[in-house]
Amino acid sequence: MPRRTRRTRQKGLIKKEIDCCNSFFTAEELLERIRKTDSKIGLATIYRLLKDMREQRELHSYLCNRKTIYSRDKKSHSHFICQRCNKIIHFDVDSIDFLKKKIQGNICHFQLDVTGVCEECVGSEKYK
Repeated sequence: MPRRTRRTRQKGLIKKEIDCCNSFFTAEELLERIRKTDSKIGLATIYRLLKDMREQRELHSYLCNRKTIYSRDKKSHSHFICQRCNKIIHFDVDSIDFLKKKIQGNICHFQLDVTGVCEECVGSEKYK
């Protein structure tokens, strides 16, 4: 059973700011935006609300560059990581039909990390 939380002015401000986010965001980025409205809101308050919203499936979370990022939408998050220079390139996946055939159940969203060697490193002397 989900735990009940109180409605507070601070939570209202944070949720209003989250509703304005059109892409992925971190708790720290959210705090920066919130502090323009209310400098008393702390990072712990934001983390608690983000956790509650994830548990209630109002937000989705992913790992990116060792940080948790959040999204209101069921967006997928995919990376190509170069094993030579450690560059991370974000990319979109148009279809996951090949996965749907292998997984029993419904896929909500996904995160995909693909490791290889980027174009720059392939063309450089380092790789040859």
